[in-house]
Amino acid sequence: MDDLSSLVAQMTLEEKAALCTGASAWTTTAVERLGIPAMLLSDGPHGVRRVPDVHALAAPSLPATCFPTAAALAATWDPQLLYTMGEALAAEARALGVDVLLGPGVNIKRSPLGGRNFEYFSEDPYLAGVLASSLIQGIQSQGVGTSLKHYAVNNQEHERLRINAVVDERTLREIYLPAFERAVKEARPWTVMCAYNKVNGIYCSENARLLTQILKGEWGFDGVVVSDWGAVHDRVRALEAGLDLEMPGPKPHRTQAVVDAVRSGALDEAVLDEAVRRILAAVERAAATPKETETFDVDAHHALARRVAAAGMVLLKNDGILPLQKGQCLAVIGRAAREPHFQGGGSSHINPTRVDIPLDELARLAGEGDLTYREGYPADDSFQQELIDEAVAAAAEADVALIFAALPASKESEGYDRTDLDLTRQQVALIQAVSAVQPRTVVVLNSGSAIDMQAWIDGVAAVVQAWLMGQAGGGAIADVLYGVVNPSGRLAETFPMRLEDTPAFLHFPGENGEVRYGEGLYVGYRYYDARQIPVLFPFGHGLSYTTFEYSHARPSSPTFREVDGVDVLVEITNTGQRAGAEVVQVYVRPHQARLARPPKELKGFAKVELAPGETRTVTIHLDERAFAYFDPAYGRWVAEGGQYDLLIGASSADIRAQVTVTLEATRPLPSRLDMESTVQEWLADPIGRPLFEPMYQQMVAQLGAALGGEDTASIGMDMTAFILDMPLVSILGFQEAMLPAPAEEIVVDLLRRVQEANAGAG
Repeated sequence: MDDLSSLVAQMTLEEKAALCTGASAWTTTAVERLGIPAMLLSDGPHGVRRVPDVHALAAPSLPATCFPTAAALAATWDPQLLYTMGEALAAEARALGVDVLLGPGVNIKRSPLGGRNFEYFSEDPYLAGVLASSLIQGIQSQGVGTSLKHYAVNNQEHERLRINAVVDERTLREIYLPAFERAVKEARPWTVMCAYNKVNGIYCSENARLLTQILKGEWGFDGVVVSDWGAVHDRVRALEAGLDLEMPGPKPHRTQAVVDAVRSGALDEAVLDEAVRRILAAVERAAATPKETETFDVDAHHALARRVAAAGMVLLKNDGILPLQKGQCLAVIGRAAREPHFQGGGSSHINPTRVDIPLDELARLAGEGDLTYREGYPADDSFQQELIDEAVAAAAEADVALIFAALPASKESEGYDRTDLDLTRQQVALIQAVSAVQPRTVVVLNSGSAIDMQAWIDGVAAVVQAWLMGQAGGGAIADVLYGVVNPSGRLAETFPMRLEDTPAFLHFPGENGEVRYGEGLYVGYRYYDARQIPVLFPFGHGLSYTTFEYSHARPSSPTFREVDGVDVLVEITNTGQRAGAEVVQVYVRPHQARLARPPKELKGFAKVELAPGETRTVTIHLDERAFAYFDPAYGRWVAEGGQYDLLIGASSADIRAQVTVTLEATRPLPSRLDMESTVQEWLADPIGRPLFEPMYQQMVAQLGAALGGEDTASIGMDMTAFILDMPLVSILGFQEAMLPAPAEEIVVDLLRRVQEANAGAG
């Protein structure tokens, strides 16, 4: 294409307005007169849902590899593996003529009830951001664009088209935006998709603060902001706010509204031109990569999907029964063993190239052992005791019972949230009955988020969380169960004891069109740590068929500047008899902070593969943001000087080593003292304290004298505490008779000197 500015100048107002709205359900508008082609977008993010008819939203899609969903991808804790998967997704997109894949989703798993949790990575923004960045980079390295979604604060399906998420600034910045921020800055996605919901009263599609001030301004996003399908309410207002492309189309009345607004002067044409320029830049990038010129390797991608699925499976519990031994007699129980539940419902539903059946894959690895199969539970949610009785009889005759339990689509899907954390009533009864006659029972779970296991977990020997594991997940389950693959998945979300223990329990999903994020920063393990609430399985948890030892933990330097960051080093040794991978996790805990902070937060990790007996030194860098919090009072991230513990462990609850470092802050904060500042705030302020302290000592002495001496026990109070918590101007007001000037004038003079010091420091 010609120079973009020149191209924009050649376009008519009508052409520009049309370009900013889709031409169909999946394509942008072409301008044949100027040689501007259409761009094809397709649902994702764990497969290419390419619909042949671009005017159809929900038609059957072309065959493509169904990779594991984001819940399983996150459990791999393996950025490089996600990069490789991204390359494969891009190859399929190119083969199917797709320019932009709509994904990944990085919204935080605020509650395990979220119906779309299977499409999201984690309860932790750092982990979600790192993994999303790698997946995006893998896809875009092959000339296919991505759409980071759903921006922002999209954490539930209940009333998702209108719900108003009310969240304070600090929580927004520290929990719900960082994954987007990291992905935008590190991976530079071609597009960012706005969410349906409102944030603090404003639809995301019309939220200038989110779209323009933060995304495009602070983070430097230079791509296209696209709407979620049907998320735009007022096209002109959305365009002004920074929403470049509305999907789907066509919508002639939307295009005409933009034209009319420009002609009437209600909309600055420069705003429209900027949106057009961004869209043209994406179209140009898409056109540079040939599409539909080659096919993709179906077998190789299926094998990769199997590898990814196995890497994400989490061995939650194991009493020594796993790995299985060839020749054992197995009772395989549960419909999911024959009809695998491997993906979620909704826009991400993929038409797989083929599907591995767990029962068949187990038979291939079982050797001479006999396999019997029992249905266990029906396709619907009805209760059928006869199916349980048949399963119990088979389990009693076997060496091991394998129960495949899965959340049905009626419980977990896009479009609605879960109402509980339970399996179906039939599945719970099935596990209880089978494990009562067969203590060597293994439960394999297919779900996109946490399951309540309280009613049955003590009675089973092992539990494998297999997630929604994609089309090759049946083979991956067999690989893990038989030890062909040593499980290395780790939970990217906490599994609570019960729903009532979860952070958002009292607030989710809201009422009267509004949901308040009353738990604030305390999401996931941050909440359970702060409240010291026991959990079923902690964030980062996962067992292995081998063991690992942590030793010689140390920082690269005991003291460091925030601008430099610090490395933490630790030696990891495989002390078992099998090769395996360990996920080394680093959490940061401040000794003290001006604002409240969670007890610890994940700020680094590394996945390391080790042969038996092998030792390797793992080095993890912690940058300034690893130590910072967002202070709304200053409108910026603050890394305070002081001591921090670096907690190195195998999960958030399994800390194996600890080192303490000292951060030397080199960028002091300006003083924010004002007429309402308390005495305590004056004393805590590095600029205000030296100016005020002499006056403070005199004040305490004078008040003591006025009250009959320094001993104030006679009036039943701690005078120091009384003084510290009062505004300076108020406490001085009680002493005006002893002051050389009115209290307000004294404080104004102090503030003038503070501002002079501020200016000198700047």
